[in-house]
Parts: sequence; C-alpha cells; structure tokens
Amino acid sequence: MPSLNFLKKKRTREDKPDPASSQPTSPVTPITPTAAKPFDPTTLTKTTTQNIQNTAANSNSVSQTQPSTNTSRETPASAGGGPQMNLQAPVQQAPYGLPHSPRAHAIPQTQPQLQHSEVRVTKGKYSLGDFELLRTLGTGSFGRVHLVQSRHNQRFYAVKVLKKAQVVKMKQVEHTNDERKMLGEVKHPFLITLWGTFQDARNLYMVMDFVEGGELFSLLRKSGRFPNPVAKFYAAEVTLALEYLHARNIIYRDLKPENLLLDRHGHLKITDFGFAKKVPDKTWTLCGTPDYLAPEVVSNKGYNKSVDCGSPMKIYENILRGKVKYPAYVNPDAQDLLERLITPDLTKRLGNLYGGPQDVKNHPWFAEVTWDRLSRKDIDAPYTPPVKAGAGDASQFDRYPEETEKYGTPGHDEFGHLFVDF
Repeated sequence: MPSLNFLKKKRTREDKPDPASSQPTSPVTPITPTAAKPFDPTTLTKTTTQNIQNTAANSNSVSQTQPSTNTSRETPASAGGGPQMNLQAPVQQAPYGLPHSPRAHAIPQTQPQLQHSEVRVTKGKYSLGDFELLRTLGTGSFGRVHLVQSRHNQRFYAVKVLKKAQVVKMKQVEHTNDERKMLGEVKHPFLITLWGTFQDARNLYMVMDFVEGGELFSLLRKSGRFPNPVAKFYAAEVTLALEYLHARNIIYRDLKPENLLLDRHGHLKITDFGFAKKVPDKTWTLCGTPDYLAPEVVSNKGYNKSVDCGSPMKIYENILRGKVKYPAYVNPDAQDLLERLITPDLTKRLGNLYGGPQDVKNHPWFAEVTWDRLSRKDIDAPYTPPVKAGAGDASQFDRYPEETEKYGTPGHDEFGHLFVDF
C-alpha cells in the first residue's frame, strides 16, 4: 500500500512544458501544430513513498483563462507527470449506480475570498464550420457529445449537442439554460471549461474542453475499488471544486463518478452542469440521479448547498431511512467523514455547519493534504491515463453508433426563442 505522503509531495518532473499540453486556448486562435509526445503505458508503477514536504512550491497557477479570439493567451505551468500507482485490485464488475437514463447553521463569512471576474461571453461564438466532427464520446437523453478538431488551431475539443425538441419535450429548458449560464460564470482547474455556444434550427451546441482520460467511473470499475490514498486524492480535488462553486452560491446536484473526468495528467474535472443552479437560499426542485440523491431532495423539504455534501446513498427508501454498513477495508477516518456527510440531519452535516467547507477540509481523513499545492495541481496524481497528449486520443471512451442526422440543416426554428442566450 502506498504512503499517504504523495498528497504532500511537490512535482519532481523537470520536463520542459509539453507544447501539446492542454493549455487554455480558444478554438479559433491559430497556433503552430506540434507533434505530440506519446505516453508509454509501461511506466505504470507503484507510487513512490518519498516525503519531500519541505520542498518549496514554486509552480504557476493552472486555472483556465478566459477564451478569446485574439492570439495572446496565458500559458499555465504543466501539471507534470511523475510516478504512477498500480490500481489493480480484485475486480468487482457490478455497475456503480443506475444506467444512463431541521434548519442548518448559517455558513460564516469566512468563505474563500471571491476573485471577481467578468462572465465569459459565450453566445454565438463559434459555428459548425469552425470544427471537424470526428467521433462520438458519449450519448444521453437529449443528444450526444462529439470529439471535434478546430480548423483554426488544430486542437481538440468536445462539443455537446442537444436536440431542442427533445429538451422541450423532457421539460429541461430551464436546466439547459442554467447549464450554459453556470458554465459561463465559473473558472477553476477542476471544472470543465465552456469556450462558447451556438445553435441552429434544431440543435444547441456547447464547445468545451476535451478531457482525454475518460470517466473516473471507468477507472473505478476496472480497479474494483480505490486504495485509501487514491480515494483521498480524488475526494480532495472534488472538495476544492465544490468549495469554489458553493462560494458563488452554485449548487451542482449531480455529483457521481460518471461526471468526473480525468485529464491527461490524472487530475479531475467535473463535467455536466445540467442540474447546476445558483441558489442563494433554498430550492425545492426534485432532480439528479436516483442513486445519488440527498435525503432532503427526496423529502421535498427544500435544500441548499448541503445537497452536494450528502449524496452517496442509494434509492429513495435508503436515502430517507437507510443505514450504511461499511466494509472492513474502509479506513476509519474515511468512515467517520462519510457518516458526517450523509446524515439526514442538516444541523449535523459536515460542510453545512458554521465552518462551511473548511470543516470538511479540516477532517482527520484529509490531514495529509496540502490544499494550496493541490489547488495548483502541484501534486502528482496517483494514476496517469495512457493517452497520447494533444493527439485527440479518445481511447479511454466507449464507442457509440454515430449520429445519422446531419447538423446545420436549415429550417424553421420552432424553439429558438427558448434558448436566446445560445
């Protein structure tokens, strides 16, 4: 079992920045194409246990920059590579969840200081002519996500295509508009970046990062379960992302492994903001994935940011009245944290108390985490996906039948008035 010290360890890789790395770049910003450096899957070994806590952290921030159509852009530090961890464990192939398809204490004013920035302009920023559609990365009830390549800078992006008629039929107009709005307001290293949106007579289009490493769910399914330090690493990155969202009164409402993507360096990005909403006080909407709903969502008593802290329980009866039996291999500190996160009593739920998200970060299970370095991606991930950097490598995604309908076909736009901000 690897040491927990990798959670304090500074990156040690001294490679030059990879010109094909996922530097924030607008799809219409032309650049000189560069050959990608292939990933060698034979380098997957166990994480070293070196403790270099006292090494000075001097890497630059890796937060996404606001997309623009000019040629100047901020270049962040590389997230780095480093030693890997062998995640093989007894395989448990059962799927993790369903297929696709009283008063809390006030949170104090000691929230992380907000960095006020302009809301990105995304409306009508691109068109189908800016991209070459390559293959389908995923499908859903309202459409699908495509891997595309920019005709301007040859970089790869993901375009989410939603069928207007289906969105209207499923009564998801408000959620769809909220997704565009929320993504346009956020900028964080562990959240997906929305570069722009556009629409035609039948479809809505959202241009986002292509995150090559695939779903965390896929890695978990192959591994059976994560070792304690690996689970801690991913949970810590999710904690930082939710802390950022909650500081802006945004609740996510659909936290699950399927919505956590791994970038080429093994760091997380939360995607799919279809249920995200700005909630300064309380909301009553019943939405989310059934296996991951928080108790207060099902009971229709109204909820707030607490909904993102208490959603690992399953199915409605268990959500409201169930008791969790923890396997013997679960770390005692991890079990204590889980029990304090999934309690139906909002006055006792960690993350919803006076200390807010800091209560979660200060829990003993996270004692080894150096949060400032993690927020800069200055800590090696325990696993690096075997993908070729900058080459549009979609090998970590399942194959799906391709869309037969041709996009961009002119015609009467029956629902365009419902999506004016696209």
